Amino acid sequence: MNDAPVLGAARVGPGDLDPAGFAALRTGAIVAREDAAVMALSGAGAVACMQGLLTNDVEKPGDGAFVYGAMLTAKGMIVVDGWAARHNPTVTFTMPADVRSRALAIFTRSVPPRLARVEDRSSDGAVLRLAGPAALERCSTLAEFLPLPPPGRAALHPDGWEIARPPDGAPFVLQLMGPRAAVAVLEDRLGRAGIHIADRPILEAARVLAGWGRIGAEIDEKTIPQEVRFDELGGVSYTKGCYTGQETVSRLHFRGHVNRYLRGLRFDDAPGDATTVEQQDREVGRVTSLVWLPEGASRGQWIGLALLRRDVLPGTMARAGNSDVRVVDLPFTL
Repeated sequence: MNDAPVLGAARVGPGDLDPAGFAALRTGAIVAREDAAVMALSGAGAVACMQGLLTNDVEKPGDGAFVYGAMLTAKGMIVVDGWAARHNPTVTFTMPADVRSRALAIFTRSVPPRLARVEDRSSDGAVLRLAGPAALERCSTLAEFLPLPPPGRAALHPDGWEIARPPDGAPFVLQLMGPRAAVAVLEDRLGRAGIHIADRPILEAARVLAGWGRIGAEIDEKTIPQEVRFDELGGVSYTKGCYTGQETVSRLHFRGHVNRYLRGLRFDDAPGDATTVEQQDREVGRVTSLVWLPEGASRGQWIGLALLRRDVLPGTMARAGNSDVRVVDLPFTL
């Protein structure tokens, strides 16, 4: 596990976010290529093997399920997070590209070859994510080419694409995964349907607005799922069978509470090199993500995510970097 991303605040600053793309994210629809890795478990034991590794349940929802979850250390700390799609007898798992080798190590170590085989599809596959309030409506005009599954479900397209729709509240409304060679053609069809073709930073802005943690920013190997809103995000099942790290997660859920929690920040001014959050001359947490949101031609606003002491509640004021900040609940409302 020595390839863990260096922990630090993720930052999308002025000039990184296309104003037209942000406008489309707020009122229309965008599509962007995600920097993702893809693994597949195939074989008679694929579902059972994933069930023993993931915090969420891939058995009960049945074939076609699309769920968010994480793989943990034995002590309940997050190692890899991502989205699992079940297509019997295969389960695909989409995760951030920079934790690909960590996931491959877990699968190689934990999945017996007699039960399932592990395939790394990252080099040949591509992942597109769509977001925005009009994304599904505009995709519906491509229904014959791009049929939309219900929330929390995934389907396989005859052309080799996996079409997956997360439950409500995710930072994207549709994920398309398929052959890298076919991406340009797919983007062209989406663009002609009125969906803005955006760059990767727009997905980072959508993630922060939705209040989802990211490995290397909010999440490291000392992070427990409940600290980064896994309960609210539907990323943990408390009714499924055993999985690696379950004892810590379940004990915390039923008998205790976390000491820190992921919150949103609204900045009054530019944050500078904000790394910590202070309140009444004491440090109460750390800034984990920063995004500058364009608002018109000449002004904008900074927002961010922070892991704060659990007693620092939404509505309170604090200080981060060069700015006063208001602590807000997640997801953000604009």
